[in-house]
Amino acid sequence: MLDIEQQVLALLRSVLNLGSRAERFTAATPLIGAVPELDSMAVVSVLTAIEERFGFLIDDDEVDGSTFASVGSLVDLVRGKLN
Repeated sequence: MLDIEQQVLALLRSVLNLGSRAERFTAATPLIGAVPELDSMAVVSVLTAIEERFGFLIDDDEVDGSTFASVGSLVDLVRGKLN
């Protein structure tokens, strides 16, 4: 099984249709403002995909601008929900 970071990266690649560009992404890769495909509708799609993949719900008050600051901050959200 892929680790959480790899699973989140796979979801980002799939939902945002990033193709091979996502292969260079690391935990430090910025998202909001740096990945043009990540608009407000895409944020909702990514959150929905995460909920479906990992089997939990994300409340609106658990997400703010910092959640999508980087790949790592998004992975932190997932790890926090799983623990």
